[in-house]
Amino acid sequence: MSDIQMVLWALPRIHEACRARSLPGSDDPADVSEDQVRILSQLDIADPATVTELAEFMRVTPSTMSLNLKRLRGAGLVRSERDPNDRRVMNVRLTERGMRVRDALSALDPARIDAMLRALGPEGRARAMVGLRLLAEAADTLTAGR
Repeated sequence: MSDIQMVLWALPRIHEACRARSLPGSDDPADVSEDQVRILSQLDIADPATVTELAEFMRVTPSTMSLNLKRLRGAGLVRSERDPNDRRVMNVRLTERGMRVRDALSALDPARIDAMLRALGPEGRARAMVGLRLLAEAADTLTAGR
């Protein structure tokens, strides 16, 4: 099997095994735009992202990102706070509600992904993460070249 055939064979199987199988819960995600879903997908409750990092990810200006974040803050999906080490930097994190909405809007089910990764064992999981990171970086390069 060629490398191309392997990717064509593997990705749909992974997607099918891990796809979300239920509709969103009590949080109504209807007012969240596709761009805002992409922003939420880059955020975490504990580990903050900066406005600049998010703007670079979305390929927009920091002021455009700030407008999106203002809307997400208003919806109670994210929280922002000044970095204690550099007051010029704004750190952004998901709220609990933001995490629920992000997960509800994901095409993939985080619990199913977790189960699949646990089945690999520590060594297999580490190897899979290296491969996925490499593929994602190549995808970013391909997308940036459009």
